[in-house]
Amino acid sequence: MIHHISIDAQEPLRVASVLAEIWQGKVYKFLVPSSFLVMPFDDYGTHIVVFKQGDAWMPGADTESAKVRQTAPAQFMPSHAAISVPTSPDHIEQIGQREGWRVMARIRGDVVPFSVVEFWVENRTLFEFMPPEFVLQYEEAMQPESIQKMMGQPLNS
Repeated sequence: MIHHISIDAQEPLRVASVLAEIWQGKVYKFLVPSSFLVMPFDDYGTHIVVFKQGDAWMPGADTESAKVRQTAPAQFMPSHAAISVPTSPDHIEQIGQREGWRVMARIRGDVVPFSVVEFWVENRTLFEFMPPEFVLQYEEAMQPESIQKMMGQPLNS
């Protein structure tokens, strides 16, 4: 289970506020300046940290903890997340359109094995939001027999 992720954004507070709206959560200042914590207060402590664009986790020296440092901002992110949310697909699409961000429903059978709302934060970071009616499809698609049918045999035993 993944309990939290972090992303960066050009407008961290705006992004955190939009994510909180979709997730029906709250936004807090995070420990790093100009960064924010989005909490839905689920049973798992799940959250997203939104840093300012270019901030990245880097290893500390020797025995020091990881630190957030400024780097050259990337245009797009190689990572993405699929997240269950309590918000309807239509409302998620309305929020994305209001923000001017790419958003589209991907329906099972439309090249994907489960339905999601593809939501591009600031048109650069991908979230696949799954309203309650999409979650069962995802769970079915992630079973060992379904994965083997899609991906073939695993590379390790």
